[in-house]
Amino acid sequence: NWSGSLIVASLTGAFGSSFLYGYNLSVVNAPAAYIKKFYNETWERRYGFSLDESSLTLLWSITVSVFAIGGLVGAIIVTPIVKFFGRKCTLLLNNVFAVTAALLMSLSFLAGSFEMLILGRIIMGVDAGISLSALPMYLSEISPKEIRGSLGQVTAIFICIGVFTGQVLGLPEIFGQESRWPYLFGAIIVPSLIQIVILPFLPESPRYLLLERHNRSKAEKAFQTFLGKDDVSHEVEEVLAESRVQRNTKLVSVLQLLRTHAVRWQVITVVVTMGCYQLCGLNAIWYYTNNIFSEAGINHETIPYVTLSTGAVETMAAVFSGLVIERLGRRPLLIGGFGLMVVFFAVLTVSLTLQKTVHWLPYLSIFCILAIIASFCIGPGGIPFVLTGEFFQQSQRPAAFMIAGTVNWLSNFAVGLLFPFIQGGLQTYCFLVFAAICFAGATYLFFVLPETKNKTFNEISQAFAKRNKVSLEMQEMNHYPGERKSSAEQESNFTSSVDNGETKKGIV
Repeated sequence: NWSGSLIVASLTGAFGSSFLYGYNLSVVNAPAAYIKKFYNETWERRYGFSLDESSLTLLWSITVSVFAIGGLVGAIIVTPIVKFFGRKCTLLLNNVFAVTAALLMSLSFLAGSFEMLILGRIIMGVDAGISLSALPMYLSEISPKEIRGSLGQVTAIFICIGVFTGQVLGLPEIFGQESRWPYLFGAIIVPSLIQIVILPFLPESPRYLLLERHNRSKAEKAFQTFLGKDDVSHEVEEVLAESRVQRNTKLVSVLQLLRTHAVRWQVITVVVTMGCYQLCGLNAIWYYTNNIFSEAGINHETIPYVTLSTGAVETMAAVFSGLVIERLGRRPLLIGGFGLMVVFFAVLTVSLTLQKTVHWLPYLSIFCILAIIASFCIGPGGIPFVLTGEFFQQSQRPAAFMIAGTVNWLSNFAVGLLFPFIQGGLQTYCFLVFAAICFAGATYLFFVLPETKNKTFNEISQAFAKRNKVSLEMQEMNHYPGERKSSAEQESNFTSSVDNGETKKGIV
């Protein structure tokens, strides 16, 4: 099932998209002191006095947090973009934001303008907001259902690789020096250029071509390319079966999706999983890492190299999840990941509270940090993106990803805004807050989430039908009210509309 074109499409799409998201999460950590110095010197040169410590901290906090604001903007605008341009072309056009942001941030030091760096972070956030919706959408639509989960995990794997790459390039021997930190941001251009060169030679999503562009011939060619076989009649028929259930392919708006009773629990589940994805406390772990390593007696100069272990563990856990997701399923990995995080957050709280009384407890804290990171990447780190692509029909998917992206980025911003206050008030007990969130998420998923492994989109809809209090037949009526026709007549109407890309008859 893994054709060469499918592998190239997933790797190229992820390298120029989710990789950059992960990279920009970690790239600001290593040069933070040098960038703050640049801010202070620029301010003093302009206004004749230095920034006080609180103002400098505020300016730096804005630089870090505006990435999430840009991400929210990207998540909001992605729906009309993927509708008009398609999935692949959206990924290609998104590189305009990445290249523009890279140039602004890398040239800010030379131009003596910290505003360029802040503006670049916002634009880079827009790129991330678009890519984290368009990429999972593209991957879910080009992959066979037998490997849809594994291919979807490519998004999470490349986020982890991006974080790890940012840590490596930030080492003092590479770009982690005062004179070289702009190169950290200039390096963003490389993945974008690689994607611009390779992705145009790969097909658009066949489901998009068939259901939204009504071009059967191009859709068949795309299926043949991605699946590596000539006979794709079964795959085309599977998509046509979905179209018969939908009865037309008019895209649903966010408001319409929220009002649709037949997908109510799918929407709630996406909101819960994406909210827990950001609120589960992994950002807090990154905040504490250096302090915990220092308490364990690790030399300050050695800490950046030891921190690489967190990125390595994150990457290995994500790869492991991608290898086993089609065997174990989404449900046990997601629930198990949140459950393990609860356990290790509790142990970490105890070890941090008592580490000054027992000499070996700091090492237990290090183990807990690595275990929490691994638990997150095994399930919660990537499966929410996979589920968002699996829960909804073609016409609902862009709106669903917009909802998921909005929840993701608002939660990201909330963590960045509120965590310092939570940490200041609760100290080491702040991790119990995250343990409670993980426990609530795991409990909800245990009772609500069905297994979606190796199921078609219609079968997944049927799994939710009982909870939504509608049958599959009622889902048809709920989605698209109107006079019902026989399946044979519906198929005839649809087939007449996708003959070699020329619309001949409207879909009833």
